Formats: sequence, structure tokens, C-alpha cells
Amino acid sequence: MNTDHIRTMPAAVHRYNWMLLLVAGLGGLLYGVDVGIIAGALPYLQATSGLNPGQISIIVAAVLLGSVIATLFAGILADALGRKTLMIISGLLFVASIPIIAMSHGYTPLLLGRLLQGISAGLIGVVVPLYLAECLTPKSRGRGTAIFQWLLTLGIVASAVIAMYFSIRVAAVARQHNAAELFAYKNLAWRSIFWTTLLPGVLFVAGSFCVAESPRWLFRKGNQIAAHKALLKSRLPDQADMEIAEMQSMAATEKSRVNDAGGHRTRRESLWHRHYILPFILACIVLACNQATGINSVIAYNATILIQAGLNDVQAHWGYLVFTTLNFLMTIVGVLLVDRIGRKKLLSIGSSGIVVSLLFTGLMFQHSERHRIDCAKALTAMITSRQSVTMPFNSIMAAKLLTETTGKKSASGHPVTLTIIYSYGGFTAATNALRSDSLTASDIHITRSASVPANGVIAFFSNPLANLSVARKAPLKIDHAWITPIPSTTNGVLTALTLLVFVAFFAAGPGVCVWLALSELMPTRIRSSGMSIALLINQSVSTVIAALFLPTVGRYGYATAFFIFAGCTVIYFLTATFLLPETKNKTLEEIEEIFRGGKALPAESHA
Repeated sequence: MNTDHIRTMPAAVHRYNWMLLLVAGLGGLLYGVDVGIIAGALPYLQATSGLNPGQISIIVAAVLLGSVIATLFAGILADALGRKTLMIISGLLFVASIPIIAMSHGYTPLLLGRLLQGISAGLIGVVVPLYLAECLTPKSRGRGTAIFQWLLTLGIVASAVIAMYFSIRVAAVARQHNAAELFAYKNLAWRSIFWTTLLPGVLFVAGSFCVAESPRWLFRKGNQIAAHKALLKSRLPDQADMEIAEMQSMAATEKSRVNDAGGHRTRRESLWHRHYILPFILACIVLACNQATGINSVIAYNATILIQAGLNDVQAHWGYLVFTTLNFLMTIVGVLLVDRIGRKKLLSIGSSGIVVSLLFTGLMFQHSERHRIDCAKALTAMITSRQSVTMPFNSIMAAKLLTETTGKKSASGHPVTLTIIYSYGGFTAATNALRSDSLTASDIHITRSASVPANGVIAFFSNPLANLSVARKAPLKIDHAWITPIPSTTNGVLTALTLLVFVAFFAAGPGVCVWLALSELMPTRIRSSGMSIALLINQSVSTVIAALFLPTVGRYGYATAFFIFAGCTVIYFLTATFLLPETKNKTLEEIEEIFRGGKALPAESHA
């Protein structure tokens, strides 16, 4: 944030602006912790809770379910209760979930605690960017919302660091070869991992109590005096007077339009009104394209992708560590740039860099995938009567599969990778990319219990079009068993570099700007409900991509998947460059006037 204008403000106003940024950061931190904390706790929870795999799966998925439910109603609640009140409630739900989980003994309290965490995350994802957009000054709004994303990534990293600490402690206890002590410490470990997240939740609740209600929400509720007082906390008197005047002008314009239309006010506030539909559609396109860059798939399958590109297992995991670290660091760059060069330019630069990096990544894979061979028929012959496959993969097995597939005797000297894409009914899964020259690789185990979702909730988010009942009885189908020559280590390093370029441009551009587009583009009257719908679309696109990624890779290869992601990002680039208005340094009322066809003030008109 450019802090020059803050230095001229009274000390109380200066402190309050930083308080708003602190609350933004704590909201993002909680969101990231909600997403990342279960990964580190899960191994110890599985080992000591006595829950079966189906129950564990529900515990993991409960956060996603709670988040979706909360997203549906977050806009309505934000309008009814107020932004500040809903922030306090979301923080209290998170705080309440921690002791419920950490002190639980049994399935039901664990499920309840995880659902509360999901509901908290869904509410935070809507209400914090909404609150910041309506409270921060035009000059600090970009950085404030960007800090939300920055500390979101920090929350995920912090969850991983906490888990790493306890994994080291568990390993130390394990070396004592005392089974009872090891069990007790694992039980303590997963509970302690959750307890460590209590402090940021408490701080977020305390911070939410210390800030004022959104001035836009107060104004819409007819309390202009309270709205003006709320503005004075973060602005100089003349700035507060100007923004109140803009709100009054906007309200008068709305009233005039309503009177001209015969008093049909309800229709005028509809999300589908012609003045609202364009910014709503633009926000939805931005959120959908943000997922269509493939960011979640690249993160989830990063190590597998790098192994397939030519790196060994250790190199691939180091590559993933660098990848996630760069994601965090480049988010800081986005925070520093978003209020300097503007959202439109940052989105354009970021999306163009993503397109180029994805194209080069696709070309790297295209070079090696031209020589891969599908050994699905040979592997199908190994399916047992229980509709499962168990087999080692080494140079001898690779030569056997290649010989049976091609009809020619295959040498086993050149290392290859094997990736098996298989399905039970409509649920598709894939093995990790296994190298034939690995000395530590375990046997391949393909079973129904590890592949078919345990319940309907998980099944819906895995593949909403698949039939769970059919999948529980369907035979195992080997869709593809690709044996691919391992490219050189140089090829793997170059692919890793293209992915690092990808995440750098994503983190500094779309990763930061997506929350701003969500909150700034929506007109005041539909902002809360529009943000809820747009975030639901974002989650839906993420689910669809997760369901289609493996089948696409299995049938057509990684090159095709990266080219598709690049094509979707071209749409992102064109939208950002030619359709999105620049919202830097503009009040929310001025942004709304842009879409109404009015003339907004120049970008630098506000201090």
C-alpha cells in the first residue's frame, strides 16, 4: 500500500487503517488454516481415533461441505446481520470448533467440529473481502484485500510447518520402540496440532470487535449518521463527507429510477437487472478462470508431474517445496504492486505470463509423451477375482508389460515411468507416476475401497455425475497404463522452471486480484448475494476440473491438459485486458457508475 496519504492523517486514523489490515490478514490466516490443518493431523488421527476409512473420509470432506453450505447463505446473512457481526460469528465458530475437535472422543464431535470449521471458512471467504471492500479507502483497498490472500497462503504454510514439527517429534518417540508411548504421543500430536490454531482465531474475533461496522451497510440500513462516523475512523473529514455525498447521490439516482419504473423496487434490486448483470458476469468469469488456470491441479499433482518430467522422487519433492515457497513469496509482490500499477494491469500481466508458462510446460511434455505406450490390455489380464491389482513395478515388470503390448521383446535397461488410470463405475483414479529404476518404490495396490468414495457427500465432490451405487459393484477397468520413457534430468529441471514461472505469475496477479474482482465489481445492492454465487461458481469449477483432470491426463497426456489450461487462461487475459475496468483508487460508488454508463472520476482523484 502507498502509505504517503496515511502519514498525513491523525494518529488515531492511521492506527485504525492498520487495524483493518490486521483484521484482513487474520481472516486470511484463518481461511488458510481451515484448508491446510487436516493434512498434518490426519496420519495421527487415523492411527489413534479408531475410526474406519469411511468415517475418516467424511471427517476430511466435512470442511468442504460446511464451506459450500456457508457460501450459499453468507450473502443473505451479511445483509441481515451486518458485515462486522458476521465476521465475529465466523471467528467464534472457528474458535468453538477447536476444543470440540481437540477434546473429542468419537466420531460425532469430530464431525461437528470439522463442519463448524468449514462453515467458518465459507463465511470468512465471503464476508472479509466484502467488509474490506466497503471499509478501506480507495488507495488501501487493493493492498488490504491482497493481504487476505497473502496470509491465506501463510496459513497453509504454517499448517505444514506445525505438522512438520510434530512429525519430527513422533519420529523421535518411535525410535524408542515403545508402542504404548508412540500411540499416546500420536494421540497427543493430532490434538495439539488443532490446539495451536486457537490463537489466531481468538485474535480475529478480538480484532473484529475493535473495528466499526461497514459504512455502506449502515447507509443501506438508513443510518447515515453511523455510516459517517464509521467513515471518519479511516478517513479525513473531507474524504468521509465526499463518500457520504456519493452514497446519497447513488441512493437518489436509484430512487428516481424506481419512481420512473412505477415503484418496482424489488425488480430494481434483482441480481439480473441490466445494470448489475455485466459486473456480476465479469466477476464470475474471473473466479471461474482463476480455477481454470489449473492452479489446484498443478499444486495437488506437483510431485507426480515433476517425476513424469524427468526428476527422481527426492528432486520432485524438493521442487514442490520450492514451488509452494515461491507461491508465498510472490504473493507478497502482488500485495506491493496491486495498489501501485492497478488490478487490470496486474491481472493482464499475470494471466499472460501464465499462458506462456503453461504452453512451454505442455511443449516439454509433448516431446516425451509422443513415445509413450499404453499397456492397459496387458495390465487388465492381472486383475484378480476381487477386482483388484497388486504388482511390483521395476525394470523387469516394465519389460514384461511392453513385450506383451507390442509383441516385441523389450529391453529393460532404459528407465521408464508407469501411470495407471483406472475406474470403478464413474469414479476415476490414478496411481502416482512410478519409476522403474526406483529402489524404494512400494508395490502397486489398486482396490475398490481406496478408490470409490465412502459416502454420497464425498462422491458428489469427487464426481457429481457418477452413480455411487453402481460404482460399489462395478468391475475394475484399466482405462490406461502408460509406460513413458523418462526424459533427462535436464528436461525435468526445465519443466520445474516453467511451473515456477507459472506459480510466480499466478501468485502475483490472479492469486491476489481475484478477491478484489469479487468484492469491487459487484454493485452495493447485490454485493453480498453476488459474491456468494460467484464463490459457489468458483468452487463448482474447481470440483469439475478435479473430476476431469485425471481422465484427461490418462487419455491424452499432461501436454493436452496444460494446453487446455493455457486456452482457458487466454479467455482470462482477454477478459482482464479488454472488459475489466480499472478500479484502482476509485470508490465503490464510482465503480458502480462505470457499469451504469456514468462518468467516474479519474483514477488518481482520491487520496
